[in-house]
Amino acid sequence: MLAAASGDVAIAFIELGAIMVGLAVLARASDRIGLSPIPAYLLAGLFFGEGGVAAPELSSDFLELAGEIGVVLLLLTLGLEYTPDELTEGARASWRAGLLDVALNALPGVVAGLLLGWSAEAILLLGGVTYISSSGVIAKVLSDLGRLGNRETPAVLTVLVLEDLAMAVYLPCVAVILAGRSVGEGAVSIIAALTLVLVVLMAAMRMGRHLTRILHARTDEALLLGVLGSTLLVAGVAQELDVSAAVGAFLVGIALSGPLQARAAQLVTPLRDLFAAVFFVLFGFSIDLGSLPSVLLPAIALAVVTALTKIATGWYAARGLGVGRRARMRAGTALVARGEFSIVIAGLALGAGLEPELGALAGVYVLLLAIAGPILTRFADHLVRSEV
Repeated sequence: MLAAASGDVAIAFIELGAIMVGLAVLARASDRIGLSPIPAYLLAGLFFGEGGVAAPELSSDFLELAGEIGVVLLLLTLGLEYTPDELTEGARASWRAGLLDVALNALPGVVAGLLLGWSAEAILLLGGVTYISSSGVIAKVLSDLGRLGNRETPAVLTVLVLEDLAMAVYLPCVAVILAGRSVGEGAVSIIAALTLVLVVLMAAMRMGRHLTRILHARTDEALLLGVLGSTLLVAGVAQELDVSAAVGAFLVGIALSGPLQARAAQLVTPLRDLFAAVFFVLFGFSIDLGSLPSVLLPAIALAVVTALTKIATGWYAARGLGVGRRARMRAGTALVARGEFSIVIAGLALGAGLEPELGALAGVYVLLLAIAGPILTRFADHLVRSEV
């Protein structure tokens, strides 16, 4: 019996090692061609997952937990990118662009869900998939192109800040709705969840310095353990309260401030990349290749429409800065890429057993825009003939 267990562990190690080596190769290849590795991870999951060549026999519980940790770390590092002052200032200065962003980019997903005859829950999730841009992909592209100091870049970052704040409201509401409660119970739970998010956000803004002081440590080891432990504790409590573990992690990241914030981000980023890669591959595993042909045309149509609406959003946001047409186009194309958040939302649909085609549609949609976004951004100046 012990020998059999040892054999199972050996096979698990071999499979896990093969997956990691494969992901390393994909990450290097993606970096070589200047693209985010997210599309490559999704394609790998599709290729080896359900209906693919050969799915690994690793424990589904292990993979699911690793994927959930990846989501939590994604949101933690996202929160670490912002300070409370940046959030409040961004919301105050560009709320009109934020509202336009919601109207232009969530609506196509809602309309598509209605045309496909999906349930109200699936339509709500598809609207979220098409609305949210990929902060991770966009930040990397702007850095690679040397545009972080451009005049139009603050408009892009402000839109991303507002989207992330919107997710802090959207995810708890979705979690409550997917729990399948009655209208009355659902309304009460949503109000409670939003109140809790608001209270925690205010506490993060006003008392973040205390958390920073508590977690401060001279050694990287102690700091990393403290930050990860606090994040998982808050994420677990948030999940129990139907607020979403991801939102809890995001708020922890916001609460940290000063030099500790940058130091924590540097320590957490490698772990985030590891577990996030597992999450994207796991999402690909869950999609049946046989379902892709039926969603290909809707995904392409959504990608084209929402690429244009994101360009319009960035154009409008950058216009308020008084920049020229080419700078507005650079801002618009920078927002086109979709990625981690869209997959997180689609993963909620798969976990809740909603429309089986939603995961496949979201996967193809993200693949298209995670590739098209960086390419459009790179050649944005060529899309506008002059500054006049």
